[in-house]
Amino acid sequence: MFEREWFEAGLFKLFYVLVFLAMLAPLFIIAGSSLAQSGYLQFPPSEVSLTWYFEFLNDDQWLTAVKNSAITASGTVILSTTLGVTAALGVQGADSRWTNILVPLALLPLLIPAVVIGVTLLMFLSRFNLQQSYPGIVLAHSLWATPLVFFIMQAVLSRFDWELRDAGQDLGAGPFRTFFEVVLPNIRHGIFASAIIAFIISLQEFIMALFLSGYQTRTVPVLAWVSLRQSLSPLISVVTTILILATLVLVVPAAVVLGLERLAKQL
Repeated sequence: MFEREWFEAGLFKLFYVLVFLAMLAPLFIIAGSSLAQSGYLQFPPSEVSLTWYFEFLNDDQWLTAVKNSAITASGTVILSTTLGVTAALGVQGADSRWTNILVPLALLPLLIPAVVIGVTLLMFLSRFNLQQSYPGIVLAHSLWATPLVFFIMQAVLSRFDWELRDAGQDLGAGPFRTFFEVVLPNIRHGIFASAIIAFIISLQEFIMALFLSGYQTRTVPVLAWVSLRQSLSPLISVVTTILILATLVLVVPAAVVLGLERLAKQL
């Protein structure tokens, strides 16, 4: 019996490792091909070099795309976090009948294809001459990021002891002071996790940005797609590797600050 349990546990661990390696294999291939010295995608590279990384750092077009991605992602974080946290607080104090209606409605933007959102916003924003602008891309990305922030914050607020807020108000604190001195310190980890998710969504989103960005506002995924139509340069692997590293740079500190268990609960 003991040998059978040991065998089954070992078999499960082996399967787990194989699945994990299969998921990570494309990332290793992309990172490896970015180190090729040749002018075309190659894995494994015949000669390892950082040539294309230096090419990326000296390319004004790519650096502009990085700046555009940072601007739109920062704007998405501000807008979606503000809306998502506010909506979660509002639903928390609303009547249960309204909650049963509002929560499914908040999910709707995630169910609409990105192509539909992109085309619709392009037609709408063109009336105000805001097509191919940062606000248009931020608005589009926020339509996807805000529902996720909302649901994360709902989970966070459901574990908050609202008697602490009531105690603060009983001691004479107003609504704003109670929020900033009592509620906010207890939910800041959830807000932090929500902001990271919103930033990553905006950083990686491509389809809506393709419709709404112009030559001066192209994000990194859009420029990567345009470049792929012209050539299969290792520069594309470099950009993809940098996006992966940027995601890790955001997630790893969050795991360190919040702890892996707490971060998993927040997400």
